[in-house]
Amino acid sequence: MIFRVWAPKAAKIAVECNGLVVPMRKESGGWYSAPTKGSAGDDYSYLIDDQSSTPDPRSRWQPGGIHGRSRVLDHSHFRWNDTDWQAPPLATGLAYELHVGTFTPEGTFLSTIDRLDHLVNLGVTHVELMPVNEFSGSHGWGYDSVDIFAPHHCYGEPNHLKQLVGACHTRGLAVIADVVYNHYGPVGNYLERFGPYFTDRYTTPWGRAVNLDGPGSDEVRRFFCDHALMMLKDYHFDGLRLDAVHSIFDYSAINFMEQLASEIDALEQELGRDLILIAESDLNDPKLIRSPELGGYGLDAQWNDDFHHALHTVLTGEATGYYQDFGTLASLAKTLQNAWVYDGCYSKFRDRHHGRSPHGLSGHQFVAFSQNHDQIGNRAKGERSSHLMDADRLKIAAAMLLTAPFVPMLFQGEEWAASSPFLYFTDHQDPQLGDAVREGRRREFAAFGWRPEEIPDPQAHETFMRSKLDWSEIAGSPHREMLDWYRGLVKLRRERISPGDLRLETATVKYDEKNRWLAYERGSLEILCNLSDRPMTVGSSARDLLLASKSGFRVNDGSVAMPPMSIAIADKR
Repeated sequence: MIFRVWAPKAAKIAVECNGLVVPMRKESGGWYSAPTKGSAGDDYSYLIDDQSSTPDPRSRWQPGGIHGRSRVLDHSHFRWNDTDWQAPPLATGLAYELHVGTFTPEGTFLSTIDRLDHLVNLGVTHVELMPVNEFSGSHGWGYDSVDIFAPHHCYGEPNHLKQLVGACHTRGLAVIADVVYNHYGPVGNYLERFGPYFTDRYTTPWGRAVNLDGPGSDEVRRFFCDHALMMLKDYHFDGLRLDAVHSIFDYSAINFMEQLASEIDALEQELGRDLILIAESDLNDPKLIRSPELGGYGLDAQWNDDFHHALHTVLTGEATGYYQDFGTLASLAKTLQNAWVYDGCYSKFRDRHHGRSPHGLSGHQFVAFSQNHDQIGNRAKGERSSHLMDADRLKIAAAMLLTAPFVPMLFQGEEWAASSPFLYFTDHQDPQLGDAVREGRRREFAAFGWRPEEIPDPQAHETFMRSKLDWSEIAGSPHREMLDWYRGLVKLRRERISPGDLRLETATVKYDEKNRWLAYERGSLEILCNLSDRPMTVGSSARDLLLASKSGFRVNDGSVAMPPMSIAIADKR
């Protein structure tokens, strides 16, 4: 076989495989190559300028972790069982975000398969995996990946990940991979030894930015595009979720994300199956999901944080940090009609105008949620909504999410009001880095009034273990009742809400800020919500109630009597 590596910073480079050190021949463009007797299953590493051995930047397998030797992997050896597979449309889908390490007690790719039938019975169509690429230590969120071409060794072998994807497809579930192209982890990042992968021209909250528009950036862009294509082609993922694209800095005429979308469109034609790209961004910039013909980048959808913030603040009353920009029924009504609350208007939190109008876009281009890993895990104690709200409010949040004009996404365990928190946890083997993460976390939340000793230690193994789901609690109260509520809502959405009902321009929303009620229509349905602590009667075109969060609703001629803190879905007259 032939080993190839891009290493323009190296004066010389050799590959070590099967006990032999083979000098590599320099090629044009900073590439090096060497033929060897290596084959699938062999371990190898690179020697740069006679320094210690270094993993391959494009390593497909790191069985010993981020500092270990790379292992040759031949993707063609795996036998897939998903011939003619087509993912269900995202527009009619229900996404479900999960973290492999905490989704099951074992925390592996293979053990995840054992719980897929639960997702099918719930009505999930798209499973979104938090990053599964190689990162520091045995457990973590995965956003500090360093060997992005290799699945995390503690989750299982590369073929185990393929088995998971194949098992999802067998059950009719599409699979989306969460990928990180805006930064690299602080430990095990050997890319700088090889080439100009990073730049000092921009900074991110996590350190140096990826070099996508400076000298040498052509090959850096190729590196990340090739990773995306590998995930979709060799692992059969149906789409990618791009982490924090607001920290991807690129002022090229053709933006990296536009290039990526174009190449994935070409792969889609080659494979004959639908592929999707979803962005996470806090910029509220419709350019990401507008078509290239209209000056956009051509991504398929993006996360809608404004919906979460508007719903969360109305139900909890929280008003710190970015939540200070929300908290009114007016904000909640606006996001139901417009996707974004901040579409060019003034943001108190930012002390400037923020966002741009998404006019002309469809609701299916926005992924909405009432919980996700960030909104839970970035709290001091990793509290879920089930720790912050009573059952009445939880039911309202679920009903509004699953009737909103967006693609809904659940976070693991949300559907049964899981009792386990989802904490921020790490396993950095470098003691100094571990101390820095621990102290940084304490300083961050001390500013919000938390006592340092109350903040869970990210490096403690107990912090990770506490975040694992307890599947046994589903059978007991109140978890079983909440799961039944979610299943009823998902069934109603599937049967009664069509893609045509996701058009934002057709949304009709009424509300009363003083009396704390809100009503909106979705196709032939009317959703009625009483957010006050007293019963009330509101005008309505409701005919029959299809689903109600509690007893006490009464449909009269032209009005509905609603009990306190409740929500119902009705047929319109």
